[in-house]
Amino acid sequence: MSFTQFRVDDGPHTMDGLRLFALDGNERVEAFMGRKVMDVWAESVEHRGGRQSLFRDQYNALGRLNLAALQRIVSAKYQRGAAFNRQHPFVEVLFSDITESGEALDLSELVRDALPPAFHRLA
Repeated sequence: MSFTQFRVDDGPHTMDGLRLFALDGNERVEAFMGRKVMDVWAESVEHRGGRQSLFRDQYNALGRLNLAALQRIVSAKYQRGAAFNRQHPFVEVLFSDITESGEALDLSELVRDALPPAFHRLA
């Protein structure tokens, strides 16, 4: 099984994270990776120490840059079927799915804006 038309949803939506679409034959598949999952994945690569959440344009850009890796992660979870995905054909990508996959996140194009001083956490 291989997805066709695997893409990041850049359109307006109310979900707080990366939304992906694909086709499995004629069936539309939607996948979702929450913003917090994206934050943890990015932080695990950056080793920055301080947490700074990603914004929609940042996680969408990371999604497009890492589309092949995300397709493999989503495909692996989707192929497990309805017994493992209660909302099949909707696939929610968890951080455990990422770590089990061994996929690496390419952050080479991630641009983080400096936060104003009021947003920095005190130790």
